[in-house]
Amino acid sequence: METLALDLAMIHDSGGPRRVKPMLERLGRRVWDRERVVVVTDHYVPADTEETRAIQALTRQWVRDEEIANFYDQQGICHVVLPERGHLSPGMFCVGGDSHSPTGGAFGAYMFGVGATEMAGVLATGEIWLRVPETILIQWNNSLGACVTAKDMMLAVCGEIGMGGGRYQAIQYAGTAIRNLSMQERMTMSNMAAELGAQAGLIAPDQVTADYVLAAGGSLADDWADYAIEAADKPEDHLTFDAAELAPQIAAPHSPANAADAGVSVVFITHNPHHAYLVGDNFYLLNRGQMMAEYTKEDVSREELVKAMAGGAELDALAHELGAKG
Repeated sequence: METLALDLAMIHDSGGPRRVKPMLERLGRRVWDRERVVVVTDHYVPADTEETRAIQALTRQWVRDEEIANFYDQQGICHVVLPERGHLSPGMFCVGGDSHSPTGGAFGAYMFGVGATEMAGVLATGEIWLRVPETILIQWNNSLGACVTAKDMMLAVCGEIGMGGGRYQAIQYAGTAIRNLSMQERMTMSNMAAELGAQAGLIAPDQVTADYVLAAGGSLADDWADYAIEAADKPEDHLTFDAAELAPQIAAPHSPANAADAGVSVVFITHNPHHAYLVGDNFYLLNRGQMMAEYTKEDVSREELVKAMAGGAELDALAHELGAKG
C-alpha cells in the first residue's frame, strides 16, 4: 500500500459538496489546494425541483466559500468538461467522485473513481492510499470496419470477460485499432473500464493526445511521451481482439455483458407497457422496462414475432401468451 499525492480531484453536484462539506466541517479542514480541485454541476441539470435547486445552490455556495478556482456550472458532463477545459494531461494522478472517472485514462493520466468519504480525505490532505494494481492488457489488432466504433469494441470486451473481468486492476488498451481512434472514442474505451470493474482504463499518449491537450489549453510535461503501455502481469491477462472481424454490437437488457453481433436481425418492438428486443434467435420481453423473460426460436416462432411487430394488442397478446407458457 502506497500513500500518493494527487495532481487533481474532480467532484460534481451529486456526490460532491453536499456529501463532503459536512465531513470537512467535522474535521475542521478546508480544501488542501483550491487550484487542484475541479467542480462540475451536471447530475442535477436542469434543476427543476425544489430539492435539485437546493443542491445546486449548496454547490455554488461551497465553491465560493472554498474559493475553488475551477468551477463549471452546467457546462456539460464532468468527464467531458475536464479534458475539454485542459485539466488532464499524460502522467497526472487524479481521482474523481464518480464511477466513470477512469475516462481520464484516455489522456495517459491515471484516474479512478472514489466515494464521498474517501474524497473528503483527498480534499483535506491531497493524498490517497493506493495498492499498486496489476496490469491487464487488452490489445486490439488491425482496423475497424465500416460503422464499427469504440462502443462496439467495449461491448465486445464486456461480452468476453464480463462485468467483473477488470478485477479492480489497471486495464491498458493497445494495438493498431486503438491508435487509430479519435480522442473522443478513446474516452469511450477508458470510460467503460468502469463497466468491466477495473480501477483504471489507460491508453498510452501519442501525438493525437498531445494535439488534443494543447488545443484545449492544457500543458505537457517534457516526458509526456514516456508513459508507455506495460506488459500484462500474467500471460492470461494479455487479451487479444481482432478489430477487422468485429461487427456492430448490441447489448440486451440489462447488462453490457449481454453483447452480441447486431447483424441485420435486430428488431425493437414496443407498445406500452410491453417492449421487446429480437437479437438473432433470442427474444427479450420487457414490461415497463423490467425484464420479464428471455426466449429462443423454440419458444416463439418468427411468424409470431412478425405479427407482434404490428404493435398494440398483438404484442400484448404475445406477452400474455409467453407469460402463460413461462
